[in-house]
Amino acid sequence: MASTVSVLFLNPSDRVRAEDATQPDFFTDLNLDQIVASIVVGRDEYDLAPFFSVPMKNVEAVDYRHEVLDDLQTGALFAAVESFADQMRAVRLNLSLSEKVYYPHEKERWFLDAARLYCGAVRTLAGQLASAQLTSHGFLSFRDYLAAHIAADTFTNLAADTERLAADLSDVKYSMDIKGDRITVTDYYGESDYSAEVAATFQRFEQGAVKDYLIAFAEPPGMNHVEAAVLQMVAKLNPAVFQALDRFRSEHDGFLDDTLTRFDREVQFYLAYLAHVHRIESAGVQFCCPSVSDRSKEINATATFDLALADKLRDENTPVVCNDFFLNDPERIFVVTGPNNGGKTTFARTFGQLHYLASLGLPVPGSKAQLFLFDRLFTHFEKQEDPTNLHGKLEDDLLRIHGILEQASSNSILVLNEIFTSTTLADAIFLGTKVIEQIMELDSLCVCVTFVDELASLGASTVSTVSTVDAADPAVRTFKIVRKPADGLAYAAAIAEKYGLSYHRLKERISS
Repeated sequence: MASTVSVLFLNPSDRVRAEDATQPDFFTDLNLDQIVASIVVGRDEYDLAPFFSVPMKNVEAVDYRHEVLDDLQTGALFAAVESFADQMRAVRLNLSLSEKVYYPHEKERWFLDAARLYCGAVRTLAGQLASAQLTSHGFLSFRDYLAAHIAADTFTNLAADTERLAADLSDVKYSMDIKGDRITVTDYYGESDYSAEVAATFQRFEQGAVKDYLIAFAEPPGMNHVEAAVLQMVAKLNPAVFQALDRFRSEHDGFLDDTLTRFDREVQFYLAYLAHVHRIESAGVQFCCPSVSDRSKEINATATFDLALADKLRDENTPVVCNDFFLNDPERIFVVTGPNNGGKTTFARTFGQLHYLASLGLPVPGSKAQLFLFDRLFTHFEKQEDPTNLHGKLEDDLLRIHGILEQASSNSILVLNEIFTSTTLADAIFLGTKVIEQIMELDSLCVCVTFVDELASLGASTVSTVSTVDAADPAVRTFKIVRKPADGLAYAAAIAEKYGLSYHRLKERISS
């Protein structure tokens, strides 16, 4: 029976879901596809992307991952796990070479080296976990499994056979007599090592380190035919050792333990994300493990930001603007208005990203956060018109939103960005009101970015937030989103005043 020990999944059913998981449709709208691509870069061998496509469905599963993260963020354990990953990478490389090279004895030697590295890595990790101060259920159960595994006959026999055979091979000595194109291999009888004598003779001419002008050429890992022929003759001189090498591979084929192999892959989910977090934190921002609830819809986040944008701004050495938000009962819907290019869409993406990352049991951007564990997440972002689509843009918007509202529940999260921009203001007010009213009836959490100020004051469930501008220069965006009444007209008036186009300024100029 397969082991259920996992540092990533509390529920085996979640692990099954991850096997064939694909990125959800909303990933592109929220730039989560960019975030995941940046996190997993350089770790292709682990196929981590499916793990980021399976949100947890209960708080216990999220807390399980938080516990593992708390253990991992102690320096000693983090270093131990990274070292184990490096050694397992070397094991896989040696196993790969044992399949790729041509000559049988060479295949067997790469296989033996892989087993030797594996036994050392497993024993070392077991010792480090035994002395570590662990608190997470994930690591505690894995430590117990690992202790039992290295005590079992399968592993002890592998380790003993590996050590004995490696020692026997290291004791094999032979002599080569090279005359022209003829090589004779014989047993070693204590003859002088001429290579050592030559090196000692020329050592007196050394004048310190000098620059090496030789050009290095990459060589294939396998032996050439001459080396293989020599090895074949050595094997004939030492039949017992090489027969044992033949048996070793057949007796220990498939020595990698499934649970340890799974651990090696699953723990990369944490290592990759923490490495990404540390890189973004260098820009002067913070991350935190959020408090997550599947009941309370009172949510908040302090000093939060769009993770995809922060990654880009860090590369450009541009400061990241952080925002705060909160909803208290009975508030459920952020209606975001304000000038174009003022950070409204970024705020909406941030809201969606935070809740999704929280559902993965990961730290989220911000110094503090309390978030809701949703059942489903829906997004509606403006899309370019498709010439092959027989629907008009407005009809397409209506069909998409209708589909979302049919599937959404009171535990869903909706992120709507610039809905009904293709129609008149009167129609946008009418349609937008109907949509917001239905969301209010569902009691779903929502962010709605809109140019329609009227949607910001439809009831106690809606909260008006506005992207602000510089008080001294209304043309300059601050990218700060604050709770305040929608003031599109006030903003327009400020712009008109700045450029001398207000009513009283125009009247003065005309009269003069």
